[in-house]
Amino acid sequence: MPGRIIGFYALTVMDSEGPLYGYRLSDRIAERTEGAWRPGAGAVYPALDSLAQRKFARVTSEGRRRVYRITPQGRAHLREVRRNMAWRNRTVPDLIQLWAEITGPGDPGQFLVESVHRRLDSVLAYLGREREGPTRNRALRGQLRLELERALARLDEGTDPTGAGSRRAARRGRRS
Repeated sequence: MPGRIIGFYALTVMDSEGPLYGYRLSDRIAERTEGAWRPGAGAVYPALDSLAQRKFARVTSEGRRRVYRITPQGRAHLREVRRNMAWRNRTVPDLIQLWAEITGPGDPGQFLVESVHRRLDSVLAYLGREREGPTRNRALRGQLRLELERALARLDEGTDPTGAGSRRAARRGRRS
């Protein structure tokens, strides 16, 4: 799975920023993960070479450096991946609970709270960069506030905070 993530991210960076080389990709991932993950050459170059083999990227040599550029097929593939992203349909499983168990014998609830904290920090850092512009950032902040209020209200009501129970009930209703 990490190789696929590296490959998709490489296509994304090439599409938005232009040519890319392995060390820069590793740096970019480290920046985005705030230093939590810096893939090495043994992960980065196989992912980039796989993109070249699949004709999603073209590789050239510039001195000792291999430089990768996205191809029209790579852009088409990236568009397809984005169009078919299952998370937009909320069907991708959230694996955070599995990670809570994998990380050790600590309190899984505390792990999940810390995970929410990290995700909120990421959202706030994103909004703080004003990448989308002030108007879009205000809309995103409003959406975030609304989602947090809804989750807290479900928690206070003693209902399923994820809303999964209501989605299951809705599906059962459609089958009837």
